[in-house]
Amino acid sequence: MLVLAICCMSLLIVSLDNTVLNVALPSMQRELHASVSGMQWTIDAYTLVLASLLMLSGSTADRIGRRRVFRIGLLVFTLGSALCSVAPSLELLIVFRMVQAVGGSMLNPVAMSIITNTFTDPRERARAIGVWGAVVGVSMAAGPLIGGLLVDSVGWRSIFWVNLPVGVAALVLTARYVPESRAARARRPDPVGQLLVIALLGALTFGIIEAPDAGWTSPLILSCAAVVVLALLGLVRYEGRRPEPLIDLRFFRSAPFSGATVIAVCGFSALAGFLFLNTLYLQNVRGLNALDAGLMMLPMAALSFVCAPLSGRLVGSRGTRVPLLIAGAAMTASGAAFAGFDAQEHTWSLLTGFALFGLGFGFINAPITNTAVSGMPRAQAGVAAAVASTSRQTGSTLGVAVIGAVIASRIDPSSYAATFSGAARPAWWVLTGCGVAVLLLGLLTSGGWAAGTARRTARRLAIEDAEPASPAQAGVAGN
Repeated sequence: MLVLAICCMSLLIVSLDNTVLNVALPSMQRELHASVSGMQWTIDAYTLVLASLLMLSGSTADRIGRRRVFRIGLLVFTLGSALCSVAPSLELLIVFRMVQAVGGSMLNPVAMSIITNTFTDPRERARAIGVWGAVVGVSMAAGPLIGGLLVDSVGWRSIFWVNLPVGVAALVLTARYVPESRAARARRPDPVGQLLVIALLGALTFGIIEAPDAGWTSPLILSCAAVVVLALLGLVRYEGRRPEPLIDLRFFRSAPFSGATVIAVCGFSALAGFLFLNTLYLQNVRGLNALDAGLMMLPMAALSFVCAPLSGRLVGSRGTRVPLLIAGAAMTASGAAFAGFDAQEHTWSLLTGFALFGLGFGFINAPITNTAVSGMPRAQAGVAAAVASTSRQTGSTLGVAVIGAVIASRIDPSSYAATFSGAARPAWWVLTGCGVAVLLLGLLTSGGWAAGTARRTARRLAIEDAEPASPAQAGVAGN
C-alpha cells in the first residue's frame, strides 16, 4: 500500500498539472498575447512529447530498472515545472512544457508497471487500479479549485509551484521504500520505431492545429498528411517484422486490449476537448474569473472522484462491461445535452452536463488500465501499461487539437462572445461521437467472444516468448 501511495503521487502531479493549466489558459493568453493555437500548443506540446516517449520509457524501465527510471522521471518533471514557472515568453513556456513531458513519460507507465508487479492477485490489482483511477478524480476535483485560487491571488506562474513539493517528497520516498524490479528478459531499444512514432504523432498534431490558419489544402498541411500516412505504414510494416518491437503488435490480437486502446483515445479526447472548450467558454464568454470557473466545474470533478474507485470495484467483481457501458452512456448524454439542447445557456443545465460527463469519465479509467495489463506477460507489464498510457495522451493531444481547430476555424475574433456558441456546436457533436464510440466499443469488446481472443492471445504470447531464440538472434543478444 505504501508503494501504491508513492506511485499515486506521481500520477497526482502529472494529472494535476493538466487540470490546473486549463483553468489558467485565459490568464496566460492575455499576458503572453497568445492566439487560440498558441494555447493549444501549451497543452499539446506536453501531451505530444509524453505520448511519443511513453512506450520507450516503459520498455527502458523493464530493461534497466523501474525504480531507477521512475526517480529520473520525478527529477526531470520537477525541474521542468520550476522552469515553466519562470518562462518569459510563450515559446519558452512551450519548450519547458516539453521538458516536463520528458520526465512525465517516465512516471505513469513505470508506476503502473511497479503496481502490476506488486499486486499479483487479479482482484487486488483491480482494486489498486481503482485507487489509481481515483487519483485522477482527485486531480480533477482539486485542479480547477487550486488553479483558480492561485491564478486569481498570485498569478498563473504559481500553478507550476504545486508540483515542486510533491515531486521532491515522491523522490525521497521512492529512494527509501520502492523496491527495484526488472523484466526477466528485457527488450532491446528500437530507435527506428521510436522515430516513426514521433513523426506520426507530431505531423498529425501539427497538421490539425495549424490547418485553420494555413488552410486544409495548403502544401504544409498536405505534407503533414503525407508524413502521417507514410509513418503509419512504416510503423506497421517495421514493427511487425522486428523480434522485439517498440509496439508489440501481437497485443492487438486481443479484442479487449485493442478496444481498451481505442476507448482510451476516445475517452481522453473527450476529456481534453471538454476542459479546453469549457475553460474558454466560462472565462471568455461568461466572464467568470479563474476561481469561479473552477467552482463551476466542481460537479464534474466530484462525480469523477466518487465513481473512479467504484469502477475499480466493479471491474474486480463483475468485469469491465458494466463500467464501460455506464461511461459511454453518460458521456454521450453530456455531449448531446450541449450539442443538441444548448445546455450551456442555463446554469442548471450546464452543471447537469458537467455532472454527467464526470460520471462517465469516472467509470472509464479503471477498465482501460485493467484490460491493458491483465492477461499480458508480467515481464512486459511496462510495455503494456505504456500502450494504455500512450493511448490516453494521444487522445488528450487529439482532443485539444481537434476541438481547438473547430473553434478557430468558425469563430469571429471581433465578436468572440457572440459567435462562440455557434462555433462550438460542431465541437460538441465531436465529443458526443466520442461517447458513442466508448459505448459501442465497450459493448463489443467485453463479451464472450472478446474474452476468448484475450485468452488465445495470452497463450500465444506465452508460447512465442518461451521459444528459444534462433542462432542468429542468440548471437546478437550475446554480442
